[in-house]
Amino acid sequence: MSTQVTLRSLGVRVYLPSLLYGVGQGAIAPIVALSARDLGASVGSASLVVAAAGVGQLVGDLPAGALAGRIGERRAMLAASALVVGALGACMLASTEWLLALGIFCTGLAGAVWGLARQAYLAEVVPFHLRARAMSTLGGVQRIGMFAGPFLGALAVRVWGTDGAYGLHAATAVLAGLLLLAMPEPAHEGRAVHAGGPVRTLDVARSHASVLRTLGMGALLVGAVRASRQVVIPLWADSIGLDAASTSLIFGIAGSVDMLLFYPAGRVMDRRGRAFVAVPSMVILGLAHLLLPMTHHAVTLAGVALLMGFGNGIGSGIIMTLGADVSPLVGRTAFLGAWRLCADAGNSAGPLVIGAVSASVALGPAVLLMGGVGLVGAVLMGRWIPRHAPAPTGP
Repeated sequence: MSTQVTLRSLGVRVYLPSLLYGVGQGAIAPIVALSARDLGASVGSASLVVAAAGVGQLVGDLPAGALAGRIGERRAMLAASALVVGALGACMLASTEWLLALGIFCTGLAGAVWGLARQAYLAEVVPFHLRARAMSTLGGVQRIGMFAGPFLGALAVRVWGTDGAYGLHAATAVLAGLLLLAMPEPAHEGRAVHAGGPVRTLDVARSHASVLRTLGMGALLVGAVRASRQVVIPLWADSIGLDAASTSLIFGIAGSVDMLLFYPAGRVMDRRGRAFVAVPSMVILGLAHLLLPMTHHAVTLAGVALLMGFGNGIGSGIIMTLGADVSPLVGRTAFLGAWRLCADAGNSAGPLVIGAVSASVALGPAVLLMGGVGLVGAVLMGRWIPRHAPAPTGP
């Protein structure tokens, strides 16, 4: 591994393509439900169409690891770019909500490949002492893209209608792919793909079951609490009578706090250890969920939302960093596919738990339950994160 690799040297190769891809994802995020409604879908069906992206990402995690291990990270991302462009074209041409859902599902598959390949590449080439900063910066540029995407998408929608957002995502995916093509193929990819041949994902997952069963469960709980915050803030705002504009403002301010903390989070992880960030992050998120039912107007809700943003922001990149730390040299992409499956399962489960408990009991108990999940996650992360940083697993 070259000691000359720096965050700046990774800017065009890694971070700029990820930023472009994130802009596209952010551009279509608020448009999918509207597109489904335009096609005649009910509110419930439109929600299922939106959820198709998360399902696609969940389904795609393990195959993404196998694909990246077989053909290399760059080729996998190029294939994912081609898939997402085709899927977005299908979204623009869809005549029913179910065809739209299929296109959105495929964007989730492509997103799984992109996320895993970027993580695997950084785990391979970045010096260990810089790993957390590299991973948190990757998460940070993705968040910046997701934050900016809706604003750029709104301009495209104003000119071309809802198809404009899908077109913008397609354009950013093409630009990201062209950047990848312009870069020379990383030398490590040839070794990873051809030395000893591809490794079966299930074999790697089975041989590392103890890590996935312990630390992977902690990653699942982290994903659940992080995802639930995106649901509970707007739902609670609605329950206390705030209008959509006020809710969006609160959500945006909290998101900006979250977005700005990625580099300090990585720096602390590199200097003080992973648990020094992971445990406080989960404690803060858990406590913020427990405080949310006590808010009754915009000011107090904004305060809790900012606390959630801070808690999530200081944990930026923690899941990717831990996955890279415990991943083996042989079969790394396969392992990361299983690792990301744990986190993405939590991302899917969090909103489902909120919805199920809210429907059967009430929103308040659902929020309190997720607060408890956050505190349990803090305990598990504190217990299972290695007390001493493991030796670098790269070459």
